[in-house]
Amino acid sequence: MFRFKELIELWRSDNLLTQALNDSNVMLQRTYEMFKVSLKSLRESDGGEIEVDIYEQDRMVNRYEQQVRRKVLKHLAITGKVNIIPGLILTSIVIDIERIGDFTKNITELAIAHPKKLDAGTYEDDVKKLEQGVTYLFEGVVPALRASDKKAAAKLMDESLWMIGKCDEIVMSLSKTEHPSMKSTDAVTTALYVRYLKRVTAHLRNITSSIVNPFELIGFRHEDEDD
Repeated sequence: MFRFKELIELWRSDNLLTQALNDSNVMLQRTYEMFKVSLKSLRESDGGEIEVDIYEQDRMVNRYEQQVRRKVLKHLAITGKVNIIPGLILTSIVIDIERIGDFTKNITELAIAHPKKLDAGTYEDDVKKLEQGVTYLFEGVVPALRASDKKAAAKLMDESLWMIGKCDEIVMSLSKTEHPSMKSTDAVTTALYVRYLKRVTAHLRNITSSIVNPFELIGFRHEDEDD
């Protein structure tokens, strides 16, 4: 039963996998920058301004994913079935990173469609906490992946579990309850935004699970998390 930390040494001994791992770290850092820009546009701008070309950034993330796949494939072609699991884990990680880029792009599109600064009304405090939580996850996952820090990754999984439930709670409330104090456009945009925050959170948690869990349990809670 292989775990990320045990496999990192195998990667370091294989030039192709080392390059692929470095590429995945670049991808993750780039999606974090995309997230910060999209959040600023939606939540702080009254004109939907975007500081960078988010679509070009997304294309770059996609190109990195393709590079990682090529390097993993080449590694497997050279080594055969030897050390196949590191390549599988890395492929799983970059899929999650690529999806984070997609949802970040969705947030940018929300900012364009809703050019006025989004006010989440009744849910403002909760949405701010979720934004802080996603930022905290990004800032923790980047070094945890680079260092294969299982303890730090497990801590991130524990501390982010509440976020999934809170996102569901907000979306359900917006769907079921009228909020006269909120414009309909704000309510719809808030629901979509929170949904995207949930998906970014889920994919970041998948990445942390790649560090904590054996391959067959990637994407699931680690064994120390409460039910």
